[in-house]
Amino acid sequence: MTSPIKKKGALAVDHGSKRTGFAATDPMRLIVTPLEAPEGGDPAALKELAKLLEERDISHLVVGYPWNMDGTKGGRAAEVDVFIDAVVKLYPELIIVRQDERLSTKEAEERLREAGYHGADRKARRDPWSAMVLLEDWIREGEPV
Repeated sequence: MTSPIKKKGALAVDHGSKRTGFAATDPMRLIVTPLEAPEGGDPAALKELAKLLEERDISHLVVGYPWNMDGTKGGRAAEVDVFIDAVVKLYPELIIVRQDERLSTKEAEERLREAGYHGADRKARRDPWSAMVLLEDWIREGEPV
């Protein structure tokens, strides 16, 4: 008799050149939580990712990918690809998923507004909440790889 495969958690990344948002889900994919949004580009984002991977048992990294509305790569795709390449070299065991990030920031903004966040408070939460939207979308789509 074989033992069941243990499902692991997932992290989402809303990559930015100035600030990168993170969100995480539990292994059962029941709770999605916005996390930190370190400032400082890729070095700070990779440092935060290392910390999160040390704290959590993660199998998937869901990275927001900038597609244009016509399905072509967006202007920031090359920057995101560089980040993904760095992650692959550091963590080859992670399953990397490029998740369409179109409208995720708009959705995050709407949710923050509905939750009563304004001004700097809303701006500080935008990137982690965008990552949360990315992760929820990926789960809702059936966790495609």
